[in-house]
Amino acid sequence: MERLFATEKHGGRALHRLHAVTVFLGICLLLCYRATHVPAAGTGRAAWLGMLAAELCFAFYWVITQSVRWCPIRRRTFVDRLAARFGERLPCVDIFVCTADPQSEPPSLVVATVLSLMAYNYPPEKLRVYLSDDGGSILTFYAMWEISAFAKHWLPFCRRYNIEPRSPAAYFAASDKPHDPHALEEWSLVKDLYEEMTERIDSAARSGKVPEEIKVKHKGFSEWNTGITSKDHHPIVQILIDGKNSNAVDNEGNVLPTLVYMAREKRPQYHHNFKAGAMNALIRVSSVISNSPIIMNVDCDMYSNNSDSIRDAMCFFLDEEMGHKIAFVQYPQNYNNMTKNNIYGNSLNVINEVEMSGLDTWGGPLYIGTGCFHRRETLCGRRFTKDYKEDWDRGIKTEHCIDKTEEKAKSLATCTYEHNTQWGDEMGLKYGCPVEDVITGLAIHCRGWKSVYSNPPRAGFIGVGPTTLAQTILQHKRWSEGNFTIFVSKYCPFLFGHGKTKLPHQMGYSIYGLWAPNSLPTLYYAVIPSLCLLKGTPLFPEIMSPWIAPFIYVSVVKNIYSAYEALSCGETLRGWWNGQRMWMVKRITSYLYGVIDTIRKVLGLSKMGFVVSPKVSDEDESKRYEQEIMEFGTSSSEYVIIATIALLNLVCLMGGLYQILESGESKMALNVFFLQVILCGVLVIINVPIYEAMFLRKDRGRIQFSVTLASIGFVMLALFVPFF
Repeated sequence: MERLFATEKHGGRALHRLHAVTVFLGICLLLCYRATHVPAAGTGRAAWLGMLAAELCFAFYWVITQSVRWCPIRRRTFVDRLAARFGERLPCVDIFVCTADPQSEPPSLVVATVLSLMAYNYPPEKLRVYLSDDGGSILTFYAMWEISAFAKHWLPFCRRYNIEPRSPAAYFAASDKPHDPHALEEWSLVKDLYEEMTERIDSAARSGKVPEEIKVKHKGFSEWNTGITSKDHHPIVQILIDGKNSNAVDNEGNVLPTLVYMAREKRPQYHHNFKAGAMNALIRVSSVISNSPIIMNVDCDMYSNNSDSIRDAMCFFLDEEMGHKIAFVQYPQNYNNMTKNNIYGNSLNVINEVEMSGLDTWGGPLYIGTGCFHRRETLCGRRFTKDYKEDWDRGIKTEHCIDKTEEKAKSLATCTYEHNTQWGDEMGLKYGCPVEDVITGLAIHCRGWKSVYSNPPRAGFIGVGPTTLAQTILQHKRWSEGNFTIFVSKYCPFLFGHGKTKLPHQMGYSIYGLWAPNSLPTLYYAVIPSLCLLKGTPLFPEIMSPWIAPFIYVSVVKNIYSAYEALSCGETLRGWWNGQRMWMVKRITSYLYGVIDTIRKVLGLSKMGFVVSPKVSDEDESKRYEQEIMEFGTSSSEYVIIATIALLNLVCLMGGLYQILESGESKMALNVFFLQVILCGVLVIINVPIYEAMFLRKDRGRIQFSVTLASIGFVMLALFVPFF
């Protein structure tokens, strides 16, 4: 029987392996030089040993990253074979969307996402869309009520013209008017209806209340009759469209997907476990409404960009040879608002195209919390057994009394339901970690399941990425802190995965777990060689020494391959360079803070928190983002660190070159300090936008004077305080 998907190896592996072997040999020689040329005490020994420690850290991390580059694979699905074999006899799918704050995640943004998910090219009677509103906002519920009406126009329009994407916001923003008069008339009608709906939703959001004449149109609005807040409210479950009801049809008489709003109970005295708690509540609530065998979850800002994504995922689950082993199918996280040259390094292209594909070789990609199709049983803690058979026909298909179903569902979304149960541990998403998705995926892999990575030519999901430096730093702080928390816990991939997953798979997971601690050697390398240049302490081989060869080879070849990898994944050369700058910026801010906060949590000095990344920026910030001008604007400790490192390297380069030229033996001095001058010079060049923001720019996004002043103070402290 023909397979429903094919597995293919990436090309160019011979070139990569040659590169990897030679770089590894170069690293060994580099470390050998460090270990055998330690200077005498009083001549920079401490700085030298620090360099050795930093380079050992870099070497170890580089070896870890090779696990996902050695033999990456790609998957190709055959939707036509799926259709021929199963027709419309496909499993039911529960789709979970999570939102938490109507200010950071505007209801109109949520609307576009939900509508795109309702419009999949999939039997509508087998689709159930659930929205978890952790803010418990009447504004979000109102937006969902508007969706239930507009979907009657939008879904037939999508089917008739087979449009892509099926997010109305994305579609109308990108599409040209059709030439056919009849199609143009319908296009204009649907567009007007959508714009009128979003204007009503935005107007309600601006005023902070829903018009009284609207509230009487659905019983669900009465849930907000009593004073409730985002952190203190009873459970709310409202079935806005019951797909099992014969009257729930669109304007052409076709069945509509089920649409459910849920706001789990929140009380100040109970910890709600952030997104993991919301997902677990959705798993339980959906079990009494639909109980579909497949669960798909997506963030509220990640709309469906490919109407066949569910059918692609089913090619994996329903494959006769491997389908029974697959726990989840993960799609990449793509953004539609990246600048041409990726100013903040947020495109994730290399992670999506290389690293996730490499993980797929060894047992499957990470679960990244969005754009993922799960087997319900695996989320509920089931272990893989060879004789396990899925009941694809499972699910609640008969119509029940909505009021009774809603009340039963509410009882599963209370604060106390999980007490003395396995929820958050062996069942559902795991608690106690900012990246609940990664640790949950790791636990699933350790129960014997596989996952697969689906990255079709047309992206499955597209979302909104960070558009300011502050948003980028915040997002990566959460990611690095969460992954490092896993690494130093009992769930460390090398410990928890030992004997359960392959070693390269454990190494692949550890790439992200080691983001945070890599901040320490990076900070050392960005500061100490430059200070030693200024103070006349050599830390690298002389230019005429044969030992300089491995240093130059490793640095040059590694960066050339990095640029090649980025270019092959769709980046521009300038985009790669911006990525190198952001690599350093994130390590000395986000990842450094991730280390500090993780250590504080381990010592019991702080508790886990979760901050929702804002999805909106003001007009000035958006304009500067489009012009690829870095955004600072406010005073923060992160900006002080960035400005201090940039300014310190500028001062050290200028001072070091002055001393070399004034030494009387400039050629000999340059021979000794050549690599330190190059390293310091590269750091200065990469920080040019920082200097512009400190001294030249006059716009509101410049570095604040108070930050510049603080950085000057720290630089002076570093220059005048003896350190070795």
